[in-house]
Amino acid sequence: KEQQVAALFEGIAPAGALLPILGMDDPFHYRNKVISPYAPAKGAKRKGKDAKLTRADILTGMYETGTHRLIPTDTCAIENETAKKVTLAIRDIMARWGMEPYNEDTGAGFVRHAVVRVGHTSGEILVTLVTNGRAFPASRAFCRELARRVPEVTTIVQNVNTRQTNVILGEKERVLFGPGFILDTLCGLTFRISSQSFYQVNATQTEVLYNEAIRLANLTGAETVDAYCGTGTIGLVAARRGAARVIGVDSVPSAIRDAANNARHNGVENAEFVTQDATAFMKELEASEERPQPLVLLMDPPRAGSAPEFLEAATSLAPERIVYISCNPATQARDVRQLVESGYEVRAVRPVDMFPHTDHVESIVLLEKRND
Repeated sequence: KEQQVAALFEGIAPAGALLPILGMDDPFHYRNKVISPYAPAKGAKRKGKDAKLTRADILTGMYETGTHRLIPTDTCAIENETAKKVTLAIRDIMARWGMEPYNEDTGAGFVRHAVVRVGHTSGEILVTLVTNGRAFPASRAFCRELARRVPEVTTIVQNVNTRQTNVILGEKERVLFGPGFILDTLCGLTFRISSQSFYQVNATQTEVLYNEAIRLANLTGAETVDAYCGTGTIGLVAARRGAARVIGVDSVPSAIRDAANNARHNGVENAEFVTQDATAFMKELEASEERPQPLVLLMDPPRAGSAPEFLEAATSLAPERIVYISCNPATQARDVRQLVESGYEVRAVRPVDMFPHTDHVESIVLLEKRND
């Protein structure tokens, strides 16, 4: 993975800028978000209308790469073990109570997916049961039984998705059990995680990633813009660790609501969050009389990277430093090349192994404005 990142930044980053990869001490069962589909087993035919559903009739696990072939898995080296226990308990309850799995070919069946999220520090578990219809007559009994089998389950949400689609979650949902969210601690801050919240799947390495990004940002009272801020995790950490003021911006309203709630919950008063397209926000900030100086820009865009227009608007603000976090070093290298052409130089490239046993890697790039 380190060599993969080094090859992408060859000719962009100077010699010595590539820092050693930050690996994971215990790279197993780290994934604290587990998504399990449920489907009828091929060739499992029950005789007669009243024939009992059995565990053998229900598949759960993961899809073979590039296909809709469901591979049954009772164990996984990277998934949280308690989360896995939840998905298997749901399968057993389905069989016992005759809850049919969803058949994507016919559109029949009730249970489509279970999305299980585990609080890394708290141990609390949020279960989102995705169903093919709202009617759930035995919902209270289901919740009691699941919580009995896995006591770590503290909240259960029903999400309704009746569309024939590969998209997992539908638009309508209701809380069946508990408060509808769990709490977890990251970098000394407490975050509220709901069924729709964005939250990194490897909390241990997320702390490594964020701590390194804040270290590279070298915050000494500068104002900070956190572009593509999501639920505000790294922006709030920056607000606690040296930023005079943090402005977080993201185009997803629910993410900004979560970010504002997280700020209030943690008593962080020097952070504000704005629902707006990141490029439009940067252009407006550049044109305003309240242009923040000195400025540090934190950016963590989606896999596709940033638009050239955003990078142009960002450099027009002349931040002293840019800390670019990416889950796709290929698009990151493309964007960094444009930033270098706009007057910045790469000071450090740090790969972080967020997803052990896969070929994915995240990386942090520190850029500083050239003094020509």
